[in-house]
Amino acid sequence: MSITANKIIVGLSGGVDSSVAAFLLLEQGFQVEALFMKNWDEDDDDKYCSASEDLSDAQQVADQLGIKLHTVNFSHEYWEDVFENFLSEHKKGRTPNPDVLCNQKIKFKAFLDYAKDLGAKKIATGHYARIAESNKKYLLKTGIDGNKDQSYFLHLLNQEQLSQSLFPLGEINKKHVREIAKNNNFINSEKKDSTGICFIGERPFAEFLTNFLPKEKGDIVDEDGRFIKHHDGLPFYTIGQRKGLEIGGGFSDSPEPWFVADKLIESNKIVAVQGDSPLLYHNSLVADSVHWIDKAPNFPLTCDAKIRYRQASQECKVTMLDVDCIKVDFKDTQRAITPGQSVVFYDGDVCLGGSVIKSKANE
Repeated sequence: MSITANKIIVGLSGGVDSSVAAFLLLEQGFQVEALFMKNWDEDDDDKYCSASEDLSDAQQVADQLGIKLHTVNFSHEYWEDVFENFLSEHKKGRTPNPDVLCNQKIKFKAFLDYAKDLGAKKIATGHYARIAESNKKYLLKTGIDGNKDQSYFLHLLNQEQLSQSLFPLGEINKKHVREIAKNNNFINSEKKDSTGICFIGERPFAEFLTNFLPKEKGDIVDEDGRFIKHHDGLPFYTIGQRKGLEIGGGFSDSPEPWFVADKLIESNKIVAVQGDSPLLYHNSLVADSVHWIDKAPNFPLTCDAKIRYRQASQECKVTMLDVDCIKVDFKDTQRAITPGQSVVFYDGDVCLGGSVIKSKANE
């Protein structure tokens, strides 16, 4: 099918954000169609699954806007390109962020290719981020709404993907989005935002993971190596975790809560500490799988970074250790640096790219 210059296909999820994104594009005069993506083949009768409800909401919004809604199942692509990596990382004791990979491989690859086959010039999503063009290069910028900015999850996008994408919500805040939806009587104007990992939904994380990974019990020890209790397996815990440790009274005289400070892969042990222990804080990290949205910067690079979504920007210096390995030294100590998570770099409101945290660095 030939490409139509004015044709945009919006990823319509059934949520309020993508619905308003479609509405705004129509107002701007684009020829708009929509695509509902199913990325996980869960049982639609499952109490945690909302796929059927989401599709119904998406269809109602599409009908109301007078736009065509296409549907597609990317579950195979999701399993191969996102979920297998998710499981592999957990087996290594790391804590991956599948939503980052989902954006790169599914929403801005499989969806983009599918939209081109439908004759679209570009795709659009309800992400809170902005795209700007400067000197024939495309910049990924933070959304105006700092509380909703999603550039952290989009840092793996490249120049080609950005050049063919639109983020209609980048210049407005969430409150305004809700108002637009309400004023247009969208069925999802008050719908709760989805939280957590996309394919898990609201179900307990450990419960979900046991369907795919075996429980390999080991020891939880304190910082002096004293045995506290057994754990169910390293994949079911993450650095900084408090909930779920269930270390009862009697082991310590202190009433302070316990946190996961480290996961010792070779010995299958978890190190737990109480309160705001220094063992939870580090100044440096090593990261690999480095990705820059434009060309690689000159090193050492002084910039800002985030080691988790919604964290305030942290001043740092980035140095190259190897072709695909960097060291990040922070001005201030960072709590719960977590291997497998993304460290994302910024120059002001411009997202430069990111990397996967490999380990806490020796300081």
